[in-house]
Amino acid sequence: MSELVTGEAVALELRPAKLPSRALAVLLDLAVAVIAYIVVTIGVVAATASLDEAAQTALSIAMFVLLLVGGPIAVETLSHGRSLGKLACGLRVVRDDGGPIRFRHALVRGLIGVIEILMTLGVVAVISSLVSARGRRLGDVFAGTLVVRERVPLARTGFVPPPPPWLAGRFTGLDLSAVPDGLWLAIRQYLTRMQQLDPQVGWSMAERLATDLAARTGSPAPQGVPPAAYLAAVLQERQTREARRAFGSGPAAGGTAGGAGAAGSGKAAAGGPGAYGPPVMPPPAAASPHHAVRQPPAPHDAASDDRPATGFAPPA
Repeated sequence: MSELVTGEAVALELRPAKLPSRALAVLLDLAVAVIAYIVVTIGVVAATASLDEAAQTALSIAMFVLLLVGGPIAVETLSHGRSLGKLACGLRVVRDDGGPIRFRHALVRGLIGVIEILMTLGVVAVISSLVSARGRRLGDVFAGTLVVRERVPLARTGFVPPPPPWLAGRFTGLDLSAVPDGLWLAIRQYLTRMQQLDPQVGWSMAERLATDLAARTGSPAPQGVPPAAYLAAVLQERQTREARRAFGSGPAAGGTAGGAGAAGSGKAAAGGPGAYGPPVMPPPAAASPHHAVRQPPAPHDAASDDRPATGFAPPA
């Protein structure tokens, strides 16, 4: 699997598409474009039967350019890299850093695709895809894009390890509105793959992601908390908020999470090393309120009381 690295230096799970699936997607797109071209041409010819032959030829060329060249460019721009053929085959066009493409990327791919796909019947595109290590045709090379597989087996990428119990509910007051979707995607994909990475490389990736996340939220990561555990806890908080908004669970969900965090705060020292490294005791500020009850009461200062110290205790 070829690495696809984002701007946060995180290797994504999206894998470059193979030549057969790309060829099938192109054939489906061409079939749809040709059918639309034929239907529109018949309608235009019937509507412009009174025009001379030169005008009809000019209209035919204009419709060819609009439907077979401009159509795919518009579709890829509006769908962020997913044409009908790619959607059917589970493919998508992304930038080299894993981000969604824009109009300039789709324009370069479309214009060069006229030469390497339409004019040469796909021969140039096939040769360049076979030569490229990541299966890119000339349009992808000049546009800085890559066609990747969007559908990944759930058994490999569907599980996100939960955060340590003593971190659950700790980030309920964190402002997550400034965190972009691309960073959430990178965090989730890192958490699903961190067990497959070298420990040193995985720790470095987690530190970079945690630093970026802390900069977007405006709150630094807690001291002594492993970066991977911090990422998992904040991601769980985001999922809890989304579930609360979707299902209207109200503050009950937050209270449950907070209770889980308080109940699990004493398990960090007893448990062995987990998926996020050795356990770290939470700082005193996060201690459970139950421990505060066991503290001895402060001695009563009778001189500071407004009432005279008579030794008489009023009835409860």
